[in-house]
Amino acid sequence: MIKLPSGVDINNLIDDIRIFSWQAADILLYYSKLLENSDDKKNILKNDNEDDPVTLADLKVNEIIIKSINEKYKNINWDILSEENVKTSKTFFSKNDWVWVLDPLDGTKDYIQGTGNYAMHLALNFKQKPCIGFVLIPEKNQLWIADGKKTWCEKRDGTQFKPNLLKNMNLKEMTLVTSKNHGNEILRNLIQKINFRKVEIMGSIGCKIASIVRGESDIYICLSLPGKSSPKDWDFAAPESILKAAGGAITNLDNQELTYGQTSFQQGGVIVATSNRETHGRICLEIKKIIEDNRIYPL
Repeated sequence: MIKLPSGVDINNLIDDIRIFSWQAADILLYYSKLLENSDDKKNILKNDNEDDPVTLADLKVNEIIIKSINEKYKNINWDILSEENVKTSKTFFSKNDWVWVLDPLDGTKDYIQGTGNYAMHLALNFKQKPCIGFVLIPEKNQLWIADGKKTWCEKRDGTQFKPNLLKNMNLKEMTLVTSKNHGNEILRNLIQKINFRKVEIMGSIGCKIASIVRGESDIYICLSLPGKSSPKDWDFAAPESILKAAGGAITNLDNQELTYGQTSFQQGGVIVATSNRETHGRICLEIKKIIEDNRIYPL
């Protein structure tokens, strides 16, 4: 089991984050209902940026999670990296080995659109690698938890169930889960060349990774265009933790682990997540060959 900072017990920590997460779920579900009313919607949207919207729900969840951790663990030597705080302060620097990585609302566009495909991500990174993670999907009444060794899911009433990862061996047998609001022509071209058995469209990286862990899909590919914005640490840290502890894998196209804590927090290039760590490297190689043979993306 992971050796946490002095004074922190992993079981107590998970108990606490469980409570904080369901409090966050209440906030997200409350504002989601209000968004159905066009008059309320104007008050909930906090900016006019269609590409990177912020809602009152983002800010409220950000506030409650950070406040709850800081109040419960006052003297623990860790920091909290949050998407919303970076947006306002533009800087974050930590010398601590332990850093919480928070995305209070992943899939904000889907949240506003009312699809239900949104999540809260919270991971505890040690030396820039996720070790404990939580992916909360309020609309499904699911809280995915990874303690570094195993992954499980809980409903609000405490009911638990285990991951059910698929083990399809070949790319063309796989179901791909891909972005709803962040697609691009190059990625669409790659998907067409691979000719997956099935393609599911879904918002939120957390929701997509959870679909792999539930056994509803096999693979997720994230492809960032050069010179354009890329996903950030808070998009991947918690989803990575639940996928890896369940037996899957997530790496760049060269089968190298993701690196967190870079200055820009960006996770660029091509990132591949699959349900089977044993075949993951081979799948990455196959995708890379298809990209190179068809000159789809500058590698």
